[in-house]
Parts: sequence; C-alpha cells; structure tokens
Amino acid sequence: MDNMELKNLWTAILAGLEKNVGPDECEMWLKPVKPLVFEASTLKLEVPNQVFYETLRHRFEPAILTLIKESTGTEAPVIEYAISLGMSSAAAPMEMEQQAVAAAPAPSKFTSKLNPTYKFDDFIEAPSNRLAYASAQAVTKKMGDRSNNPLVIYSRPGLGKTHLMHAIGNGILRANPSFKVLYMSAEDFVNEYIESLQSKNTESFRNKYRSLDCFLVDDIQFVVGKAASEKEFFYTFNALFESSKQIVATSDRSPKELAVDERLSTRLYAGLVAEIKPPDIETRIAILRKKREVYNYNIPDDVIVFIGTMVKTSIRELEGCLIRLNNYCMTHEAQPTVDIAKEVLADIIQSDRPAIDIETIKKVVGKAYSIEIQDFKSPKRSEAISLPRQIAMYLADELTEMSLTDIGKTFDKDHSTVVHARDKIKTMMSTDTFFNEKINHLIADIRNMEQS
Repeated sequence: MDNMELKNLWTAILAGLEKNVGPDECEMWLKPVKPLVFEASTLKLEVPNQVFYETLRHRFEPAILTLIKESTGTEAPVIEYAISLGMSSAAAPMEMEQQAVAAAPAPSKFTSKLNPTYKFDDFIEAPSNRLAYASAQAVTKKMGDRSNNPLVIYSRPGLGKTHLMHAIGNGILRANPSFKVLYMSAEDFVNEYIESLQSKNTESFRNKYRSLDCFLVDDIQFVVGKAASEKEFFYTFNALFESSKQIVATSDRSPKELAVDERLSTRLYAGLVAEIKPPDIETRIAILRKKREVYNYNIPDDVIVFIGTMVKTSIRELEGCLIRLNNYCMTHEAQPTVDIAKEVLADIIQSDRPAIDIETIKKVVGKAYSIEIQDFKSPKRSEAISLPRQIAMYLADELTEMSLTDIGKTFDKDHSTVVHARDKIKTMMSTDTFFNEKINHLIADIRNMEQS
C-alpha cells in the first residue's frame, strides 16, 4: 500500500472512530498517532509514548481492527505499535519494531478488560476524593471484607471513578495474579445478558460472572428501568456477595437516587458508599502537573495554573485540555503560553463566567415555551407544562452544581422525577436533531442572560 492509500485508510479509520467515540476522544488519543505502513495484513502505528500505546491497545484496538476489515477486506488484520523516540519513522524501523514487541505485555489466561495505565500511584488524593481513594485501596488489601463489600463510588462524570476502579483491579492482580477479576460497564452486562437470552445460553452467562473473584461494574445506573437485566444483575450481585467475592460499582448518582428494586438497593448499601466531589483548584493544578509528568510535556507552570483555574468541572476535561494544547504547540512548533492556551482552549475555558442560577433557567425555558414561572411547580401533567419542566430539570442538572434532590425541591418534585426528566430529554436529543438544536439554543440564551 503506497503512502496515499495509507493516508486514505487512516482517514477512513479516524472518521469511523469519531462516530463511535466522539470527536473529543478522537482528538485526544488518535490524532497524535501516525500510521507507518500497511502490509501483509498488518497496520503499523507510531504512538507518542507508553500511555498512548496502552490506551490504544485496550480501548480502541478492537474498533480499529473492525474498520480495517471494512475498508480493506482483510480477514484477520493485525496492529503493531512503535513508540516514538523522536526520530523519523524511516530512521530506525528495526529499533522501533523491536521496541513495540518488547512493550507488548504477556497475554493473560483470563481477560480482565482492565486498563493497566490506571494505578493508585497516578491518582491525586485530595479532600474531594479521600474516602473513595482510601476505600479503593482497602479493597485490594481485604477483598470481600464486609466492611467494604460492596464498594460503591459515585460522582458526576469525569472525576476519577473509572480510574479508581481499574486501579483496584490492577492492584488485586498484582497481589493475586491467578484471581479472576473482570471490569465491565453495566451497558455491556445488559447487552451480553440479552445476547445470552437470544442464544439460549444463560447458564454459561451466569457461570462466567458468578465464578469471579472480583467484579468491577461501571455506571450501574444503566440497569435502571430494565427489569429483566436488573433482576439478573441482582442475582449475580447476590451470588458473589454471599460467596464473599468482591464487588465494586460506580454510578453517576448515589444509590438512594437510583430507582432500583429494594433488594438491590439494600445490597448496594450493605458495604461502603463513597462520593467523589469536584476537585478544588489546588487539586486541579496537582492533577495537571502529574499528567504533564506522565506525558513528558514541556508546558510551563503558569500555563498549568491557568488551565487549572479555568477548567473546573471534570478531570477528564483537564487532561483533554493539556493534550490538545500540547498537540497544537507541537504541530505549530510553538512554546506553550497562556495566550496560546486561551486561543486553543477557547471553547472549553469559560473565563469570568458566573454560576448559572436555576431561576434563570426557568425564565429562559418559560419564555421559550410560553409558560409562567409558577407553572414549573404546577401539579398539571399536560404536555404543554410537563415538557418544559423536564427540559428545565435537565438543564439544571447540566448547568448547575445542584444535586438531583435539590433540583427536585425547586420544582416541588423528588429526585426520581428529575432522573426521569433528565434521561427522557437526553434520549430526545439523541434521536431528534431539531430538538437537540433547540436545547443548545436554550443553553446559549441562559448563558447570555447570566452574563448580561
């Protein structure tokens, strides 16, 4: 395959991945990767460092292989990696190929689905996450102990729940290599259960999960409202719990805010529940400095402090800003500065933006849908009242730091009503482009009103 064909192949792969994982993930992890050659069914990729290698191999490789099959018709494609040493791709192909082989970890008999780059050493402990961090470490030392089994960690997205979960699994396997430890999202659990029903292979499904030593399940809110899957999850949970096997779960809300069966809710509270709160400025700066060290970036401290001051909601977003800024500066051969950071991160950094007030949300939504402020607390359930109320609840969850319970109180509703409203609006946005555009216009109007 010549260079033009290789470029077209990689462009097609990036386009396919962007549809699957979104533009932000693609920008962060895939744009810095360089395709070297495609020959004999093998695609060779050059990655910036070990972190990129581990991330691509564990998070993106299956999707890349599928896209190679679709684009080239190759039956069994293979990916080989070379870690950049600052040389041109043609300068020392033998050394890079040997490095890629040396970097590949030894295969495991049991597939844990863990990301080996997530470790306790790389997690910044702070007051906002101290209980969750200490509890996660305790699990690796006393697996199945009733004082921390199950361990449930909850927070808004992007604050480190998944990092801690993988760190737990990696810590357990370092101490007990023969243990069966499995990380899985609740969505994958539900999909696999449905497939087992369709193939009439539920016994094999149950044996797989109930033979685990540690089950790490991410985003358990996904099983809510799926009666059969929730029931199967409870039985799996119960079987492991009664056998003193360790269970760790994460959620975007506290267990009491999950509208699950009472038996499952009771089990979730049988061990330890820990919340991770948004990091303060000192923690955000410490996280950025740690990421700078991990990635070996040459970004001055004043730029680190600027990003940490401006980006307040998500650790994932902090990391994304750092990677985006570094990639921009490398591409343009520029030294990172605060001015460049302001330009490159303009769509993320919200300078001097005031906190959004829920009354502003009600005013903007009320005006758009021609209802009065008092109608948001009305017991009426007509579509003319209920839809704008649900939109306002969704926007309050998205734009404020209020808990679901507190949001509910401002509408004279409970947290379960807010959860239903949020999930309904998210579904409508994902299936109706016009409605999605309407919501985006409302967000812009709300921000403009706050700034005026």
